[in-house]
Amino acid sequence: MKVRFSKTSVDEAAPPAKGEVTIWDERIAGFGLKVTSAGSKVYFYRYRISRPGQASQTAPRKYTIGRHGSLTPDQARKRAQELAALVSQGVDPRQQELDAIADQDEADRQVQEQERARRDLAFGRLADLWLAHYESDMARRKSSVDMAKLVVNRYLRPALGTQPMPGIGRAELQPILDAIPLHKRGMRRAVFAYASVLWGWALRRGYVEANLLAAMEKPPAPAARERVLSDNELALVWQATETQPVVWGMFFRLLVLTGQRRSEVSDMRWEELDRKSAVWTIPPTRAKNGKAHLVPLSGAAVEQIDLAAGGRVWPKQGYVLTTTSRSAVSGISKAKAALDVAITGLNEGDAIPHWRLHDLRRTVATGLQRLGVRFEVTEAVLNHVSGAKGGVAGVYQRHDWAAEKRAALDAWAAHVGGLLIGVDQTNVVRMEARS
Repeated sequence: MKVRFSKTSVDEAAPPAKGEVTIWDERIAGFGLKVTSAGSKVYFYRYRISRPGQASQTAPRKYTIGRHGSLTPDQARKRAQELAALVSQGVDPRQQELDAIADQDEADRQVQEQERARRDLAFGRLADLWLAHYESDMARRKSSVDMAKLVVNRYLRPALGTQPMPGIGRAELQPILDAIPLHKRGMRRAVFAYASVLWGWALRRGYVEANLLAAMEKPPAPAARERVLSDNELALVWQATETQPVVWGMFFRLLVLTGQRRSEVSDMRWEELDRKSAVWTIPPTRAKNGKAHLVPLSGAAVEQIDLAAGGRVWPKQGYVLTTTSRSAVSGISKAKAALDVAITGLNEGDAIPHWRLHDLRRTVATGLQRLGVRFEVTEAVLNHVSGAKGGVAGVYQRHDWAAEKRAALDAWAAHVGGLLIGVDQTNVVRMEARS
């Protein structure tokens, strides 16, 4: 049955008693109207697609245009004409629509993926997860954790912000390193090293595809420092500590007397100390090389700890050097700056050449050598595993040098004491060199 589709002809099309009936438009081949017994009237277009190089056409297909009422006959006819034009060009309207749906689905997926990347893979969020993971390692030294936090919060986070970590490239990382002043080579190396650890962690968890730092040039190491304080400078430092707040004076003096690292001294706990045997045991979790370290305490060092305890009975737990009773002293850089001001005042307004707290450790090592202490003993005092303790010797050499370390630190304390009372260097007790 063919008719010219108009509003009147379609409205008057009677539904069958049961099933459905199809009415065809007399002007456009394949344009039809399906009328059901329920009174539903739906426009459709039926077509075949000819494939290049094939003699026969595909099986007929039907494309639903829309329901009468929602569409007028003219609107449905216009859509049928558009579909006929596509078919004449060998385009399957149904497949085109499916492709469009697939394209939209892919676009929606990409938008969702980008949103997930912005939310779940943002650098700041992953950096926080890494810091929590890094800090959870009980064997990790506090100073290492503090440096990791400084690198992330001062250098990486401000530059990378909320960028998705997978989208960050070397072009974003290199300027961060380049912006660090050249004279801070140590910090450049630290930022590079901790960023590499962070990206390695993200790689192992599937957040990124590669560790970007592996393909970047490692910043050059800072020049090895050789600063050793002279006896006069060391005496000035000690004298200046007497002008500082009590807790800081003890901190600096214990650095001088023990030769240990500043973080090891600042975080010293009463649980690590034994006054009866005059021994300080630094646990593996706080030692840089991860090995427990026994530090014999000279009489002068015991006096400093007595000062912290307020007497000869030492507490059983807590931090030795503290202003809050809850945490170790903080603000070492400011305390060092104040000490330098005091030194300049004692030195008639002349500042001594630039020095760092770590130079005290080198000064102790050099001083012990000057006093004739064996190199192996000096290494043991500093808890070094290089040199005399390295390689095969480190495997088979199990002597702990406890007695020799005590003698060395006692001699060093005597030397420092001699500087303070103006004793001529020739009168300072020296240890005999052992072969």
